[in-house]
Amino acid sequence: MVATPDDGAAAGFSSGLSVAEFAACLAMGLEPVGLVQGFCAMQIGNYAMGLTQMGQPVGGQGGYVENYQCPHGMVGGEHRMWGQNYEQTWMEQAWSGGFTAALDRMRDEATRLGAHGVVGVLDTETSLAGAGVIEFHVRGTAVRVTSTSSPSAPWTTYLAGQRLVKLFESGFVPVSVVAAVASVRVYAYCITEYLMGGGGLTMWSPSSSSVEIEQLVRAQSLSRDIVRSLARSQLHGDDLHAARLDVVDREHERGDLEVWSTLRGNRVRRFRAIEALPTPQPTVRLT
Repeated sequence: MVATPDDGAAAGFSSGLSVAEFAACLAMGLEPVGLVQGFCAMQIGNYAMGLTQMGQPVGGQGGYVENYQCPHGMVGGEHRMWGQNYEQTWMEQAWSGGFTAALDRMRDEATRLGAHGVVGVLDTETSLAGAGVIEFHVRGTAVRVTSTSSPSAPWTTYLAGQRLVKLFESGFVPVSVVAAVASVRVYAYCITEYLMGGGGLTMWSPSSSSVEIEQLVRAQSLSRDIVRSLARSQLHGDDLHAARLDVVDREHERGDLEVWSTLRGNRVRRFRAIEALPTPQPTVRLT
């Protein structure tokens, strides 16, 4: 509830912080001024994808591509003679556009409140109507530093409470939240299809019944590498703090799947050198 001028009281505020986080903000000189949020609904369409033996997926727009060739020769019409991993760059760009739009709208709300920053940021994405539509929701608590003019653009951070206090004590200040997505599509070739279906390859590798699924390993590894590179490109020389990497496999059929990696963290910048801790002094002597 916000007080009106007739109440004879200062205007109220809203906050998404816990009691401990709220107290930590006040102790740092950060005054919460309001709960702010931003939304974006993004339709992320799929290209009419197909495989080509020239090494590029139909509709592809650059990025990682790797082909896999069947080692058996012509076996039958249902046999998968070759497969492919490729990065779905258009989906990465659409996701980034939706997230950035929601983040910018949250910042706009914070700016209108005269905030210096937004702490305790939370972001969620929800699929709507099963039609490739994703709703992005970004929210946090806008704060300002008392007796200081507001900056042109508020900073943002996932951190709040003691974690934010320790960041300042370590000589760093938050700049912005960082989020990136990497999507790698796997079209399985014959060996990957057999192994993902629970079948063995003892007829081709009789010395062992345990076989590494190379195509899937490559897709998982490259998805993680790509998302780290995308997040690094947003830092512009700053550091990434409290990063969290989430990986989800979205299965299709016959060994086909999509590896979706999301990396979130805090872009931070050093504002002073680390102060050395004082030399410990003994308080009890044993001799």
